[in-house]
Amino acid sequence: MAQRDFVSRRLHSFLGLVPIGLFLVVHLTVNYFATRGPESFNKAAGFMESLPYLLFLEIVFIYLPIIFHAIYGVYIAFQAKTNVNRYGFFRNWMFFLQRWSGIFLVIFLAWHIWETRIAMALGTTLNYDMMANILANKGMLVFYIIGILAAVFHFSNGLWSFCVHWGLIVSPRAQRITTYATVVVFILLAYVGIRAVFAFTNPGLAF
Repeated sequence: MAQRDFVSRRLHSFLGLVPIGLFLVVHLTVNYFATRGPESFNKAAGFMESLPYLLFLEIVFIYLPIIFHAIYGVYIAFQAKTNVNRYGFFRNWMFFLQRWSGIFLVIFLAWHIWETRIAMALGTTLNYDMMANILANKGMLVFYIIGILAAVFHFSNGLWSFCVHWGLIVSPRAQRITTYATVVVFILLAYVGIRAVFAFTNPGLAF
């Protein structure tokens, strides 16, 4: 049982970085094309939709990893205990936020997939106007901003956890430096994600 749990946690950590983390970066990058206008976003989104074997790639490298990561992540969240004695106050808070941001993301991703991929399968065109219509609702705008911040935080902090669990950073100094690096990752990805959201609601906004 202990060995199986060890393997499951390693797999959970690995899938959070590859391929889910890589998909997050690509997804935010494609969305960022909206800052250049509807035509630029539609072209980028169209390119992604034209990839060969897209459905197979999505199922194998996105949906199945997300399902496992989400289910096992919820299990970990409700089994987790505080680790303040091992990592200290700051890391204990990161541990707490990692778990609850993951639970929120289960809800957010289910809704996002329903509004985009499922809607597309039912006949709605996946383009700039789709996202603009979704985000025209102020409640949805706030929901998406929180969702993006939660996803970026979960990935950035998960990157630190991945490095620890896989033995890539061991010393306190290495862990501290990696913390700074993941903060930079969070800031950069958060900017890209939030900037893209506002590009759908206010194309002329510059920041």
